[in-house]
Amino acid sequence: MELLFREDPYLKSCAATVTASGPEGLRLDRTVFYPMGGGQPGDCGSLTLPDGSRLRVVDAVKGESHEDVVHVLEEGATPPAPGTQVTAEIDWDRRHRHMRMHTCLHLLCAVVTGDVTGGQIGADKGRLDFNLPDTQLDKEAITAELNRLVAEDHPVQPRWISDDELAAQPDLVRTMSVKPPSGGGRVRLLDIAGVDLQPCGGTHVRQTGEIGRVRVGKIENKGRQNRRINILFEE
Repeated sequence: MELLFREDPYLKSCAATVTASGPEGLRLDRTVFYPMGGGQPGDCGSLTLPDGSRLRVVDAVKGESHEDVVHVLEEGATPPAPGTQVTAEIDWDRRHRHMRMHTCLHLLCAVVTGDVTGGQIGADKGRLDFNLPDTQLDKEAITAELNRLVAEDHPVQPRWISDDELAAQPDLVRTMSVKPPSGGGRVRLLDIAGVDLQPCGGTHVRQTGEIGRVRVGKIENKGRQNRRINILFEE
């Protein structure tokens, strides 16, 4: 399956062919739908059939491998047969908010020094959990630093390194709970120039200025050393 969102996260739709159809959902030969993973929700949207009718895609999930995306249709929908030509289109407004928040959480990794123990991305808010023993966190200071990095409009670009290069640089991996997929020969990094560099397979904006102003919501204690930082869009 050709994962078009990897090379162009701004692509909103594509022509595709149904390759498999079953009760769990549809597989296509190519897709713009990002499947749930790494704390980022799967895309929703629609499939337009040759007769002009549309099927709602309520979720996208990973199949048997990282190259496999299952498009989950709304309950009661009749899936088209393999070989059917469709136009796959994502809910762009929702995806773009996920892209903005996901990139913002990478900025948070640069502002807060600590290993990430968990995270979640939403269209309105996001969070990261950090392993931070004996650390006092200043909500206003973190908000100011995040908005400074947003306003500086740093370029954001994915790039690839080999499995061996990642193994030689273990400090690149910030997440304790989720390890980057390896074994395929290469690993995708997200590079926010001069700010943050770490493995990530998610979708992101091209420049930090596109994130818009944000603010830190609650900072919660989730255990003796676990601190949860909630981020919201300031809009």
